Amino acid sequence: MKTRILLVEDDARLADLTAEYLRKNDFEVLIEPHGLRAETRILDERPDLVILDVMLPGKDGFEVCRAVRAQYAGVILMLTARDEDFDQILGLELGADDYIAKPVQPRLLLARIKALLRRAPATPGSGGGDGSDAGAPVELTFGHFRISQATRSTSLGDDRIDLTTAEFDLLWLLARHAGNILSRDDLLQELRGIGFDGLDRSIDARISRLRRKLGDDPENPTRIKTVRGKGYLFSKHDWQ
Repeated sequence: MKTRILLVEDDARLADLTAEYLRKNDFEVLIEPHGLRAETRILDERPDLVILDVMLPGKDGFEVCRAVRAQYAGVILMLTARDEDFDQILGLELGADDYIAKPVQPRLLLARIKALLRRAPATPGSGGGDGSDAGAPVELTFGHFRISQATRSTSLGDDRIDLTTAEFDLLWLLARHAGNILSRDDLLQELRGIGFDGLDRSIDARISRLRRKLGDDPENPTRIKTVRGKGYLFSKHDWQ
């Protein structure tokens, strides 16, 4: 079966051109130009991936992302017409898996979509997974904390922790290297295949969301620590 993409874009010409390009690359593409209808379609139709423009009539992309994220486990890729930290960070804070600034080259969009889908939960006949090396552990436990790559699930004690695809990938990467400092460049190279340009705040935004979900003190975090000037460190302890 083809991967289904819902393209939420109110620019009809741009939407048609983008959809045509993706269909030529073997995707099934549906188009929705209105924010209010987009929310209903995402939850009713459950596409594999949503390309969600920020500027939409009825309800903007941020509002749509906020409304569906808790109930929709698929991938959300946001499009923003402004390459500004505010737009990018807000989208990630609301649970988007990635963002890309418009105008975007079709081949770059295609590459980003494929990368996101590779990291999405595996489905029958798909590769799935996070690109881990063969023989790498598929489950890690630290005190009361457990994370499973096999089932892409996370729990702390008896409580299941719901994570987006991007949040899980980041947490799994940090946990695999527990006790070691990973720089923003390390994390971006592994997760998105790009280096840190000194400005990208996507990792920081996801770390902030993970800390909240893991019950880590944002003022004095002990589970995912910030090592000033170096990066982030996942603690092997403090998981009681």
